[in-house]
Amino acid sequence: MMNESLSGQDIIDNIATAIVVMDDSLRICSLNVAAEILFEMSQRQALNIPFQTLLPGENEMIVSLERVKQTGQALIEHEVRLYIPSTGEIIVDCAIKLVEVDEYQQYILLELTQLDFQQRISRDESLHTQQQVLRGLAHEIKNPLGGLRGAAQLLERQLESDDLKEYTSIIISEADRLQNLMTKMLGSHHRSDSVPVNIHQVLQHVRQLVLAEIDHRLTFIGDYDPSIPDLMSDFDQLVQVFLNLIQNAVQAMHGAGHIVIRTRVQRNISIEKRRYRLGVCIDIEDNGPGISKSLQETMFFPLVTGRAEGTGLGLYLVQNLVHRNNGAISCLSQPGKTVFSVVFPLENMSEK
Repeated sequence: MMNESLSGQDIIDNIATAIVVMDDSLRICSLNVAAEILFEMSQRQALNIPFQTLLPGENEMIVSLERVKQTGQALIEHEVRLYIPSTGEIIVDCAIKLVEVDEYQQYILLELTQLDFQQRISRDESLHTQQQVLRGLAHEIKNPLGGLRGAAQLLERQLESDDLKEYTSIIISEADRLQNLMTKMLGSHHRSDSVPVNIHQVLQHVRQLVLAEIDHRLTFIGDYDPSIPDLMSDFDQLVQVFLNLIQNAVQAMHGAGHIVIRTRVQRNISIEKRRYRLGVCIDIEDNGPGISKSLQETMFFPLVTGRAEGTGLGLYLVQNLVHRNNGAISCLSQPGKTVFSVVFPLENMSEK
């Protein structure tokens, strides 16, 4: 039986969909918590301001709102691209409805469901299957490499010509390189015992490591929410995740620019079909040239890289470590702004 003290506002604030309520003049009357997070604006700040202030330049959305207001017919639109000044471009499904309180008063209800998170979960599941195939393939390649290297060493001992030994040396060095590559692809399946970890200690440690390698041309900006509680995770694995992401950003900007490290609480998140009431989102944002559209869809795949000297295993290994710590990772990129977002649960609400 539902607790009678649970109000309608309590229910609305715990819905993952962003809900915006406007009056006839398209001025904000109410935002739920998901909308406050999406627009990075509290309900108190948003009260009575024109809706267009939240989405400046989104004239098509204003046209849709006016159409619903005039006709009274609900409107549903899929995969709408919106630009939010605080976060950049997002993709949403939106529903617009007219709510009539009485013959003199009506409100417009806008629901926005962000799609990139759902798409990320689907992609992560697909990647998990591919990773299992690649692990099997890596095993099949790694085993004969040991025999190949051993045979080359035995052959080298029988050779007297230094010229011929150069060839066996090439075989041995290439076998070692491939062994190392396969080891990285296989990674460790061991899930370390999780302990309470302060995410800001992790980020500060990584920041100190990177600062030792850069000069004054690159600046760090920390935008932390100090109220975030500890999460159950592995400190060393998280250090590796964020060290890799930040080093990638430094390389992309050739050591010149600024990197923002941002932490925020997220509510009502789903990761690999499990629901959590609270989560923490860590953004690594840089103002570099961005990632090409062709690479964005495959950059978490193994052996995919945008750099000639890269192995294509960095982001693949990062995603493996994030998964081992029950998290998810995604990226939004455009010239001048690339954001890698890593989400970890803070509280489990999954049904058993």
